[in-house]
Amino acid sequence: MTKLDKLKQNGEKITCLTAYDASFSSLIDQAGIDILLVGDSLGMVVQGQNSTVPVTLDDMIYHCQLVARGKQKALLIADMPFMTYSTPEIAFETAARLMREGKAEMVKLEGAWAAETIEMLVERGIPVCGHLGLTPQSVYKLGGYRVQGRDEIEAQLLREEALLLQSAGASLIVLECVPGDLAAEITTSLRIPTIGIGAGKDCDGQVLVLYDMLGITIGKKPSFSKDFLQTTGSISTAIEAFIEAVKNGTFPGPEHTF
Repeated sequence: MTKLDKLKQNGEKITCLTAYDASFSSLIDQAGIDILLVGDSLGMVVQGQNSTVPVTLDDMIYHCQLVARGKQKALLIADMPFMTYSTPEIAFETAARLMREGKAEMVKLEGAWAAETIEMLVERGIPVCGHLGLTPQSVYKLGGYRVQGRDEIEAQLLREEALLLQSAGASLIVLECVPGDLAAEITTSLRIPTIGIGAGKDCDGQVLVLYDMLGITIGKKPSFSKDFLQTTGSISTAIEAFIEAVKNGTFPGPEHTF
């Protein structure tokens, strides 16, 4: 049983923040975070792109290398960028590079359509995190950054997709922009942990984009996020406050939940 499995079994919340460089990686790791996610969100918050779609595999490997140098204890998960896992064969090469060159310890991919790919990767010893709900790489297909699973047809599909990813061998599932009651139901139905972002307080853990958590947001701030720097005064105490708030269940609150 992994550390994350034990946290779920014991009812202890899992904490996760994105990181893109060695300095922030070290600071977040020292605060006691459980997971560092090198997200393709770097396309928007670091590169200034309009979506995550333009991020390349070389971009991800570079930022993984930086984060890996800064951390000691946290689990390092790396996003597989757009169109780098379109077939199982391409996905295997992508995951191999992220782990071999980028030093990632788990890879994350979006959508239930990739269940066959997840199964193949897991069979070859590659830990995988799934991602359901709002999947940013599909933002143009979804018609924008919208809450998913609001009606019963969509909700039932998400329930089935979560079980499918678990059966395929995923170690973890991120639920993004999903109604809180639906996320709670999915979380209860799974053996593996869920990490929520805009998915309510009942997920097994929470993740935020580091820059949003520090109030550094280009454009409109996500309604599910919270500026922890505003009330703490320093970056290190803001990170500690986020971890504490997730662990004690005070974040996310009703105002951060759909």
